[in-house]
Amino acid sequence: MATPFRYTLLTLSLALVSSALQAQEATLDTVTVTGQEPTGYQAKKAAVAGFDNTPLLDTPASVAVITEARLKDQQARLLSEVLKNDASVGDSYAPVGYYENFVVRGFALNPASSYKINGRTITGEQNVALENKQQVEVLKGLAGLQSGVSEPGGLVNYVSKRPENVRSVTVSTNEQGERYLATDVGGWFGAEQAVGVRLNLAHEDIRSYVEHADGKRDFASLALDWNISPNALLQLNGEYQKREQRSVPGYQLLGGTTLPHGVSPRDLLAYQSWSDPVGIESLNLDGLFEYRFNDAWKASFSASRSRVVIDDYSTFAWGCYGAASCADSALPNHFSAEGDYDISDYRSPDDTRRNEEAQVAINGQFDTGFLKHDLTFGTSAFRRLVDRRQSVNEYIGEGNIYQKPPVLEPYAGPLGPSYRRLDSRQYGLFASDRISFNEQWQTLLGGRQVRLDEETYNIAGDTTRHTRRSVFLPQVALIYKPRPDTSLYASYSKGLSLGGEAAWFSSNADEVLPPTTSRQLEVGIKRDFQHLSLTAALFQITQDLQYNRPNDDGSLTFVQQGKQKNVGLELSANGRLTSDLQVSASVAAIRARVTGSGTDAYDGHQALNVPKLRASLHGDYSIPGVPGLALLGGVQYSGSKYANREGSVKVDDYAVFDLGSRYSTRIGDYDTVLRLTVDNLFDKRYWRDVGESAGDGYLFLGAPRTARLSATINF
Repeated sequence: MATPFRYTLLTLSLALVSSALQAQEATLDTVTVTGQEPTGYQAKKAAVAGFDNTPLLDTPASVAVITEARLKDQQARLLSEVLKNDASVGDSYAPVGYYENFVVRGFALNPASSYKINGRTITGEQNVALENKQQVEVLKGLAGLQSGVSEPGGLVNYVSKRPENVRSVTVSTNEQGERYLATDVGGWFGAEQAVGVRLNLAHEDIRSYVEHADGKRDFASLALDWNISPNALLQLNGEYQKREQRSVPGYQLLGGTTLPHGVSPRDLLAYQSWSDPVGIESLNLDGLFEYRFNDAWKASFSASRSRVVIDDYSTFAWGCYGAASCADSALPNHFSAEGDYDISDYRSPDDTRRNEEAQVAINGQFDTGFLKHDLTFGTSAFRRLVDRRQSVNEYIGEGNIYQKPPVLEPYAGPLGPSYRRLDSRQYGLFASDRISFNEQWQTLLGGRQVRLDEETYNIAGDTTRHTRRSVFLPQVALIYKPRPDTSLYASYSKGLSLGGEAAWFSSNADEVLPPTTSRQLEVGIKRDFQHLSLTAALFQITQDLQYNRPNDDGSLTFVQQGKQKNVGLELSANGRLTSDLQVSASVAAIRARVTGSGTDAYDGHQALNVPKLRASLHGDYSIPGVPGLALLGGVQYSGSKYANREGSVKVDDYAVFDLGSRYSTRIGDYDTVLRLTVDNLFDKRYWRDVGESAGDGYLFLGAPRTARLSATINF
């Protein structure tokens, strides 16, 4: 049955079409070009690695930019469908129907601090909508200067579309019968065209390839630009999304030592017809006021608020404590050797995460003798709150991976009370000075002084940990440009990351450990041709290790002990090879090692869920002689990787091929773009994710062959 939001969206879409037709009839003597489809895969600027929209050629860091053209051609709806374009990124607990998590350069991102919209930190426990995004930027590596407390893997920044004269409607479906409708409307108003507005709306009836995992999504966003004066600009953005979909549990090792065989990505483990879907309701707000004093100096104030409420329900497949086949296992946090697993009724409604952030920055250019300075300095404040209920996680029965789950009765007990779990505050003073000695040599000197004040609480309201820490996070880099289109750089940076939380089965259950430190060395080279950008980067990142240490009595204790050092090489090419062919290609080779953990079996081999080699290639070929028709295709390759910390179980390498097409034409009087994509063309079976979450190991199969067809009409 259609939702009221869907009726509203359909009504608005029809109204826009009617409005566009009337406007066309009234202005026959005026030629206005609107709704142009972006086609470029090359990006030359990004905001994620600094405090402004900096040229990538002058950025001493490895940055991937997935442009709007690629987002549209791949018909991406989820971040996983975006980040498959970069070989340095992999899944790290990204189940269907839940919010996604990722690893970059072999280190997991943190939902509390690793995701941003327009440079401001958002609550990462959401699947951010892409309908209103101009591009997605990935800073690979440490980001202490840019973000303060953050993970060493890097940052993901979503860039919102700005107002422009555009009116379009997109409809889409897939082979499961998905129904998708979206509108994109914008324009400039006033006598001087000083105020611009852009509105995006979308409704999606999700039809998943997994049985019983269908869902729905509603989305709305508004962007406002106001050129208050020639020197003053105000930008405001707001987006709301409500998503409901049953989550899909992962598999676990059989007997803790063997991969499951003969299983299908279409199966939903532990399915019970009465179980509720996971509901994720998110609101993201951000604003920027910028004032230019003169040609050299400007100031900015930005602020944001991100709130996510998760109604987390699942009949969850985990462990085999209740199975007779696991009776001899001291800690059966895995499926049995025969494929038996426990089914739990898990409920955690009203799980609320809130991030609030504000920043003031001043930027200016000036000379001291022969030195040219580009200086940015400022201050920031950040707060994260977590309010949640004491979750219900009750055993209700058993299942087997080779059989349909039995019909079980739900847990009938009450929900736990709501309480504040975390109050984390972060204050920062930062400065960054790009000093140019001449046309060839530059140095970047910067740092952020971070003061972290963080408290965790138990259900009784008692403080269980109070961390106060003040750390200086430096970043220094040297850049050499032998020619204007080529740069070489070397950089050093230090990072601070939040401590992890012990799992419920650890001997120190629910303990949140103190922050950890990390360090990075990186050298790279970048070359910009007119329509093609090439990059190469060699990096080394070292971070304090956090893990569940096995004890002599068979128990586990969550500790910080040892180091993980990842050394890697990244190569990328983005842009046009010829006038008809453009590509997006990347390769990442990473050696990830744990040392000094105190558990000999975990040391000295490739780290969990990190392949030694990963590669990605996507192409766009315009067919000569057939105007408007382009052939799209791609392949993602992953080397084999370990599925347990001991390095005794390994999943095979795999290559997944995609194929598609784009046809730009006119239907009636309207520019129309038709797109067809087929992912996993040869229906390859593979394990895409074999990482950990909250101390547990999970195995997730890749999606089977899926096809999607869409039409975008520009009015």
